[in-house]
Amino acid sequence: MIQSMTGFGKAVVQLPSKKITIEVKSLNSKNLDLNARTPSAFREKELEIRKLLASKLVRGKIDFSLFSETTGEASATKINIPVVEGYMKQLENIVSGDALHHLEMAIKLPDATSTFREEINEGEWKAIETAINGAVSNILEYRADEGIVLEKDFTNRVENIKTLLAKVIKIDPERIESVRARLEKGILELKEKVDENRFEQELVYYIEKFDITEEMVRLQNHLEYFIEALETPESNGKKLGFIAQEMGREINTIGSKSNFAPMQKLVVQMKDELEKIKEQLLNVL
Repeated sequence: MIQSMTGFGKAVVQLPSKKITIEVKSLNSKNLDLNARTPSAFREKELEIRKLLASKLVRGKIDFSLFSETTGEASATKINIPVVEGYMKQLENIVSGDALHHLEMAIKLPDATSTFREEINEGEWKAIETAINGAVSNILEYRADEGIVLEKDFTNRVENIKTLLAKVIKIDPERIESVRARLEKGILELKEKVDENRFEQELVYYIEKFDITEEMVRLQNHLEYFIEALETPESNGKKLGFIAQEMGREINTIGSKSNFAPMQKLVVQMKDELEKIKEQLLNVL
């Protein structure tokens, strides 16, 4: 079953003194392109977060964001009371005013406040890790739902190409007769006598050059293989892309060899369906 590379997951966890919000966004990319934004307190856990995301999401342009919002009394910023009191005593001797005015001035001076590095204890980290896994589960579910839609689209387009190929096979004898008739007409217009045996030999050689039997058989095989690859348990966008390339090669060869307007119209329609498949494959994991 195929999966899309596009997805979004979110989780929120409430800790005793803070609220943690986790967001994971994913877009299509040839490889894993992971960008993680975390507060400084979580930097020591960033490598662990990256490993978790890489193992679960595999491929795509991944944006991971972790936001921390203080909700309790605890704060990383503390007032240095002795320093502020010292500033206020000095300000009383310099500037007139009440204590509140002196406090407003003192709190803005150097070393009036100190910021301490937050420490994440193991209990809090376990809760956050569970929330990260929850956000990843959301994005995987989103990817799977998108994959179902893509699979239906691919199946429909492959069936369209099969229908067009059946029409190509049906009109191929008519194409051969058309080529033969044009050659005979050309000989007549030259008003030259030709050896019938030699003409037949050259005609067979010429028609063999324009024979598309092998291309039609290979294209049928590629179409069947594409559907088989769609139905495998794992999602393999690169493999599907390779099969689509091979399909395109056979369709192009049929078009270049056809030399018959009705068949070339069918080839153009097959190319159109295949281009839409290739465009969507860019978003398959």
